[in-house]
Amino acid sequence: MFPTLSPTAHHPRRFSVAPMMDWTDRRCRLFHRALTARALLYTEMVTTGAVRFGPRERLLGFSPEEQPLAVQLGGSEPQELAEAARICADLGYAEINLNVGCPSDRVQDGRFGACLMAEPERVAASVAAMKRAVDVPITVKCRIGIDDQNPEQALDRLADLVVAEGCDGLIVHARKAWLKGLSPKENRDVPPLDYGRVFRLKARLPNTPVSLNGGITDFDQAKALLEPREGVALDGVMLGRAAYQNPELLMRVDAEIFGAAPPHDTARAAVESLYPAIAAHLARGGRLSNFTRHMLGLFPGRPGARAFRRLLSEQAPRESAGLDVLSRALDLIGDRGFVAGEAAAA
Repeated sequence: MFPTLSPTAHHPRRFSVAPMMDWTDRRCRLFHRALTARALLYTEMVTTGAVRFGPRERLLGFSPEEQPLAVQLGGSEPQELAEAARICADLGYAEINLNVGCPSDRVQDGRFGACLMAEPERVAASVAAMKRAVDVPITVKCRIGIDDQNPEQALDRLADLVVAEGCDGLIVHARKAWLKGLSPKENRDVPPLDYGRVFRLKARLPNTPVSLNGGITDFDQAKALLEPREGVALDGVMLGRAAYQNPELLMRVDAEIFGAAPPHDTARAAVESLYPAIAAHLARGGRLSNFTRHMLGLFPGRPGARAFRRLLSEQAPRESAGLDVLSRALDLIGDRGFVAGEAAAA
């Protein structure tokens, strides 16, 4: 079990990869884990109904190698969330996160996600119910506000209520969600970022772990955000699309955030370490593309990268595609540019 105190430099929450629908499935997480042994990884968001009544192995199954791994839940009924949390804790997840930030139409219709920013008491009751049900840490991922809310008041109100119920950490996407007038895609980019608001929250809650998410485009920016501002230091940063679209940046995490060696010295070695898992997946009837679609962001700007992507995009989805396809794609890069983190640092 992880501690509930503010993360140290060695706590997995110091650097995490955001939960992303249709992206952070178990194949993606195995790939990311080959690049960083220390970062906290997240599942895609799973609704309480799916956890309670859906195919659990398909929705919630994971390999021990993926740890430390958190599950993100979507829901708004405290007792249903408590039941879902109990199921996830029994499965071995290291952390349970409540989604109070997703702005999609689907979550609004289901009365969860960002719309819960308007119901902080319900969020607090949900946290309290989950805390009573399980011993693993319960965290909340939220926005700084929604629609016409004042971010100073809205975020403080939500944070104070959930912390009072024992919330073990807050991950704040540092922009509003406009549920009326902006699409989910626009809500990821259009509302202005306000990193200062997250630092002010941390200053108010020095004993509560606070992580920042939103608009972080590269590793150096993420690392800089962990530096104190006016005596206030955040406990962690969470990257989403940047980590997915340029996965090699994850090869810098263990050394530069956690002071440890990365699991592999080269990107090629990281990919090749997955061959047994990929072979097992293929033997079960899976497609090579279930893994390789998460690897297309490798080797940005390097000779052969475009051919690497094209070969995998065209051939990996075929039913007959095997590990030889991936090996041939890697050979297109040649021996150049495989040093851990080289492309991400460039």
